[in-house]
Amino acid sequence: MPKTENSAPFSYDGLDRVIHEKARLGLLTSLMGHPKGLAFADLKQLCGLTDGNLSRHLQVLQEAGLVEVTKGYEGNRPHTTCRLTKTGRRRFLDYLTVLEGLVRDAAKAAGREDTPLSRLGILQT
Repeated sequence: MPKTENSAPFSYDGLDRVIHEKARLGLLTSLMGHPKGLAFADLKQLCGLTDGNLSRHLQVLQEAGLVEVTKGYEGNRPHTTCRLTKTGRRRFLDYLTVLEGLVRDAAKAAGREDTPLSRLGILQT
């Protein structure tokens, strides 16, 4: 039976598994506010990751076309810069739209439509 728009209203197919992992969600959020990118060390500090964890998560995001990693030198020291690609920015914004819908649905189901989220305009009815 083909899936219709209303047949599975809580499937949230737009919650991209590449993005949804906690560390990658933090990385993308950090990069969203820095269109020119961030240094590897800055991302490491902002997201509380080790060098190895950060490298692995960046690799996954890079393979998915969401992040661009540029390696070079500043003076004699290696320097790695990471930034969102145009595709990465779009996919992340699409992901956030689905996540807002999930939060809205959960608040409605819990009878909590009068939460601070509604006052911020996130839970508009």
